[in-house]
Amino acid sequence: MLGGMIFTTRCAGCDAPGAPICRTCRFALVSRADPGAPEGVLVAAPFSGRVRDVLLGFKYRNRRAVAGHLAGLLVNRLAASLQRVDLVTWAPTSPRRRRERGFDQAELVARQVARQLGVRCRRLLERDDTGPQTGRSRVVRLHAPGFRAHPRVPAARILLIDDVVTTGATLRAAAACLRGAGATAVVPAAFAATPGRAVGLERVA
Repeated sequence: MLGGMIFTTRCAGCDAPGAPICRTCRFALVSRADPGAPEGVLVAAPFSGRVRDVLLGFKYRNRRAVAGHLAGLLVNRLAASLQRVDLVTWAPTSPRRRRERGFDQAELVARQVARQLGVRCRRLLERDDTGPQTGRSRVVRLHAPGFRAHPRVPAARILLIDDVVTTGATLRAAAACLRGAGATAVVPAAFAATPGRAVGLERVA
């Protein structure tokens, strides 16, 4: 009986029982508000309001089921930009964060993006355990974490995914590492951008 059903799934954004993302939050995610991203970064939405709630639920309340939906919005943004990519990777979170959460949110979205695009997804970067960027000031965030590229980075156009971009420092460092290891081009992307003035990211054609 419907009246006796117990919903174990809740919306990542508003915690309403039912679906991983409720109807109201789905509409909020496709808002046409300017995300205010650093120049050269593909971004699907601004990191504010309901979008912020969904991403925080995804990262900190283990709402992994939303990864496919977030990926779909990024795929749409990539299609609108008319950019072609051969491979998808991600800017990994710190080892400490991965241990705490049990997953890397950027990796989950990246694998879903690759599946929807029909291209390969590979782990190409390792991140130095210098601590998370979350909660740091913009000045501190300008000093990007260090990355090391895996051997045999392909000479390909690589889509590089992070979950949220603020100054662009993390994506800048990760993109430079991939280019230095042999990537022919890097397309940086994040699902959301925090409000406020951001530092430009070098565009690589």
